[in-house]
Amino acid sequence: MTLSTVSGKTHPYVTGFSQANFAPDLVCFSHLRWDFVYQRPQHLMSRFGSERRVFFVEEPVWQQVGPCFDVNPVQKNIWQVRPQLPIGMHPQAVHEALQQILDYLFVSFGITNFISWYYTPSALPFTQNLNPMAVVYDCMDELSLFKGAPTDIKQLEALLLERADVVFTGGPSLYDNKRTCHPNVHLFPSSIDMPHFRRARYIHEPAEQAHLPRPRLGFFGVIDERLDVDLLRAVAEARPDWQLVLLGPVVKIDPVALPQHPNIHYLGQQPYEQLPAYLAGWDVALIPFALSEATRFISPTKTPEYLAGGKPVVSTPICDVMRMYGNLEMVRIAASPEEFVTAIAAALKQGTTATQLEQVDNLLTCTSWDRTWSGMRALVQAVSI
Repeated sequence: MTLSTVSGKTHPYVTGFSQANFAPDLVCFSHLRWDFVYQRPQHLMSRFGSERRVFFVEEPVWQQVGPCFDVNPVQKNIWQVRPQLPIGMHPQAVHEALQQILDYLFVSFGITNFISWYYTPSALPFTQNLNPMAVVYDCMDELSLFKGAPTDIKQLEALLLERADVVFTGGPSLYDNKRTCHPNVHLFPSSIDMPHFRRARYIHEPAEQAHLPRPRLGFFGVIDERLDVDLLRAVAEARPDWQLVLLGPVVKIDPVALPQHPNIHYLGQQPYEQLPAYLAGWDVALIPFALSEATRFISPTKTPEYLAGGKPVVSTPICDVMRMYGNLEMVRIAASPEEFVTAIAAALKQGTTATQLEQVDNLLTCTSWDRTWSGMRALVQAVSI
C-alpha cells in the first residue's frame, strides 16, 4: 500500500520554534472532530497549545479516495489530522494505513518527545507501536453504551487502562465506575468558561430567534439517541403556547423521528461563540435526556453553562445533574412529562432572583477550564518524568 496525500493540505505547517524549547508534543486521539461541538477536548487542547505543539488525530473519514490525510492548523500550535480511507478496507489494512499516516506525520513534524492522549480506546490498535513519554486516558463518556459503539471497545478500553499512566474522568458517576480499574484515576468534571456564558445575562439575542413568541424553552447540544424525543413531544403538545428551541447537530438518529410541531424550532448547530446570545433569549433551559444506558454516566456540561447564563434549569433525573447541582434553587428535576411541564411552569412563575444568581455564582466561581487544565497538567507532568 502506498500512502498518498491530499493536495495542498498535508504539507507540514512551519511552527517557527524548535520542540527542544517547549514542552513535549501532545498527540491526541479523538472520536470527536475538532470542528464538531466545541467541548472538553477543544477547551483542554487549546490550553495545552499555549505551551506545546498539539496534534489532534481524528477518526477516519470514509471516502472513495485514499489512503491519505489532511493536516490543518486550527489554532496556534494545534493541528487537526484527519485520515481519509477508502470504503470497504479490511480492518487490518485500516490499522496499517493509520500507522503509516502517523509515521509520516511524526517524521514530517519531527515529533520525537511526546505524550499520547486518548479520548477513544478505538485508537489503540494503530498506536501500540508508539513510544510516548506518558499515556493519558481522558474518559469523557462510557462509549460502550452509545448507539453504534464498536463491539470490541470494552476489550480495547481494558488494554488502554493497562497502558495508561494516568486516567481522568468527566463526571462523578463515571469516576465511581472507573476508580477501581486503575491505580491513578482522577475526577475532573467538565468545567465552564464562566465569563463567556455569563454574557447571556446582558447581551442581545440573534434575530433568528428574536421573533419567536415567549415563553421560550431552550436546549443546546448534540441531538442524538440520548434525547428524550417523546418527552419533547409531550411538552410541546401539552403547552402549545410555549416555544421549544433546540440548537445542535442531529446525529445517529433519523431527523424524521424528531417531533415536528409549530412550537418546536430546530435552529441547527451554532458556533460556540454564539451560544450565549441564544441563551439570552430563553426563559428556561432544558436537559431533556432519556434515562437509558447511554445516559447512565453522562455529566452534561450544559448544566453549568445554562446556570452561568442566569437561566433556571429543568432536567430529567440524570445522576450527575442531581449530585452536582440538585441543591440549587435554580435547578428542578422532573421525571415524567407531566412533572416536566409542572417544573417548567414553576420556573417560569418564579423567575430568577438575585439570591439564586448569587448562589450559582458562588458555586461556579470555583470552576473553570483553566483550573481543570492546570490540575490535569500537573498530574501529566508527574507521570512524564
